[in-house]
Order: sequence, then structure tokens, then C-alpha cells
Amino acid sequence: MEYLKIIDKRFDSFKFNKIFKHCPVYSIILYNKHIVANFYHTINFNSLKMKKLIFLVILFVTLTTYAQKTPNLVPTPPMGWNSWNKFGCDVNEKLIREMADAFVVNGFKDAGYEYIVIDDCWQIARDSKGKIVADSTRFPSGIKALADYIHSKGLKFGIYSCAGIRTCQERPGSNGYEVIDANTYAEWGVDYLKYDWCNSAGIDPVKAYTDMSNALSKSGRPIVFSMCEWGNSRPFTWAQNVGNLWRTTGDIQDCWDCKKDWGGMGWTTILDMQVGLEKYAGPGHWNDPDMLEVGNGNMKYNEYIAHFSFWCMLASPLMAGNDIRNMNDSTKNILLNKDAIAVNQDKLGIQGKKIYDDGDFEIWSKPLDHGDFAVIFFNRNEKKYDFPALWEKVGFKGSKKVFDIWQHKMIGTTKEMKKVSIEGHSVLFFYLKN
Repeated sequence: MEYLKIIDKRFDSFKFNKIFKHCPVYSIILYNKHIVANFYHTINFNSLKMKKLIFLVILFVTLTTYAQKTPNLVPTPPMGWNSWNKFGCDVNEKLIREMADAFVVNGFKDAGYEYIVIDDCWQIARDSKGKIVADSTRFPSGIKALADYIHSKGLKFGIYSCAGIRTCQERPGSNGYEVIDANTYAEWGVDYLKYDWCNSAGIDPVKAYTDMSNALSKSGRPIVFSMCEWGNSRPFTWAQNVGNLWRTTGDIQDCWDCKKDWGGMGWTTILDMQVGLEKYAGPGHWNDPDMLEVGNGNMKYNEYIAHFSFWCMLASPLMAGNDIRNMNDSTKNILLNKDAIAVNQDKLGIQGKKIYDDGDFEIWSKPLDHGDFAVIFFNRNEKKYDFPALWEKVGFKGSKKVFDIWQHKMIGTTKEMKKVSIEGHSVLFFYLKN
């Protein structure tokens, strides 16, 4: 065990990460670090013998253990709805069916949303063979029948489990049951798995998530793997071959910048934690700053617009978390803004990044297909201010047409616009076109 501690430090060293962190076998090396630890006393990174030994270890683990996530499942960030932010543990079959109906009636399906995901509390026990059992009181028709109903609407079905021994709400977790659970999900027709990290003391996250990834890939059904490890192990550095998306922070809260003792935080706090992570995201492997809070009632309209705009800028998964059966027009206008969604779903799959920061005023930019750009001007202050446009920070030459994503119209050119006026706690979200 002492060697494992030393190896952990060696893996965190600059030299090791510089060499291997972008290598496809990086997650495998982490998964099998106990093998490397057995040889630690022979390691001298500057010796020829050591280089040969490292090569042999890498070759061995590559041949014996490889994360086999299903390819090409999410070439653009997944879009859908998750039950947790609004309903918590209060989920049942009737609710989920109604959400699927509302998806179609309210235009979510037409806007590109496709996954209906049940979060925690659908499961209650395991049977004598270890198979997970749904709560028959809440889901009397069973999970497969529910999945079939959602599929009949032209939508996809998602479910929840946890890498720990129990879920966050103390239901049976999947630790040690990865294969049987993955096969069960495939049998039921599951298309998406959110995999949490509660009750995981003593469990290695790389091994736990790789085990489930491999089980899903061998289940015979393509299932999107959403890793909800809260960013503790920096999964963006090792999970590209393991998951399709990975959480980068703790849970989002329906607030501007609040922080909870247990780790929950407002969306602007989460936004700040995305800076520098853009290099890890791309088609098929997305940073996930958590689900949307739009429409849940604790923020103002302009704050929800800012929240949604940034999730589009970040190429974040767009998982609505409100009651879509009962929405006002303001919430619909935000969640169904096809111009904003087009930025999120741009086929280049580049995560936007902050390019200018002057305290309360920030500029973020996202390169788009055809040489276009999306730009956000952000006023963090509660008061309205005028700011210089600073188009030169975006990185294009000449002048571009400016399309306002929230007004849905052209408003001029970058050559004409020398300054921007932004209300407090608000954004201007522009599509710059040739």
C-alpha cells in the first residue's frame, strides 16, 4: 500500500502527466496503477531499463484492460430532461409518462431534446440473483414498459445508478454488480445511464467507472454513459475513453452564486470552474457542468437567460430540470431557443472559453463551423453598464455580421458596434457571421 501512495504522487508529477495525459492508455495506466506499484522500487525515470519497463507495463495493461465505451453516441452534446432538480426522490411512472407527452406537445422533441432520464429512487432492492428491482408501487408497469412508452414517442430513455454500494438516496448501488446491471439496462431498452458517486469510500473512481463502461459496451445495446463523479478525480484528464460525458463539479443549485455546506453551488460558481477545461471536451466526450435550473423559480428571467446562454457556449449537455408540463412562456422561450441550441450543437464540438476578464465584465468566445463565432458579453454586476466591444479579442479578421441570439435578428456589424450596453446579471449572446 505504501507503494501505491508513492505511485499516486508519481502519476501527479509534471513529467508523467506531460508524457501520458493525452495518451489513449492514460486511464488504463491509472486503472492498473497497483501493477506499476509492484515495480516501483526499480523505477528510475532517467534509465534505459526504466523506459523499457514502463513500455512493457503500458503494453501489458493495454492488452489486458481497456475502456471500451460505445463510439459515436454523442457527436454533439446530449439534450434531454432529468427528474432530479425539480422532483428529487418524488418520481413515479405517471410523472415520467407525462413528461414524455409534454416533450412532444411543447416542442422539446422538435428542438432537439431526446433523452428522458429518471434519476434516483426508481429502484428498491435486488432479487435472489442480484438483479436490480424497481419500486413496484411507483412503477407498477415496470421499467421496460416505461422505456417502451418513451420510445413510442420517438424519444430515448435514461436511468440512474451509482458507483457506490448505495445510491445518494440509500438505494442499491451498482458496485460489484456492474455486469448484471448493464445487461439489465440493455434488456429494458435503456439508452442513457447517469452514474453517481455517493457511498463510495475506499472505491477507486477510475476502476469503478471503467468497470461500468466496459459492462455497458458489452451489453449489446448502445448506452450513453454519463459519469457523475463531481470532478473529484479530474475525470476530464482520464475519462475520454471511459465516458461520454463527465461532471466537472458538485451539484448545481437554482441560484446565481450561492454555496451549500454539502457542496451544492450556484451556476456562476460552476461557470468559473469551467475555465481551462475546454481542451478536454469534444465530439463524443463532453465536460458536464450539471443539469439546467431554468424555470425552477429562484432566479430572474435575465439570470436564467444568462445560465442557458453559457451552457450553450460551453458545449454542455443540455438536460432540462424543470416541470415541462407546466411552463410559462418565458421558460419556453429560453429552453426552446433554436438559435442558442444551434450554438451548443455546432458540429465542430468546441467548448467556448473566456477570452477577457475585467472583474464584472467578461467576454467568452466559441468558434463555430464555417468560420463563424459565438460570443457572450457578460455583466456580473447587479447594475447596468456600458462596456467596450473589444471584438479584437475574439480572434477574427475584418468585420462580421452580428446576429442577436435572444432578439433573433441581425443588429449590425462588428465594425459598427464599438460598445455594448448590458443590464445587471445579464448577457448579450451574439452569433458572428461572415
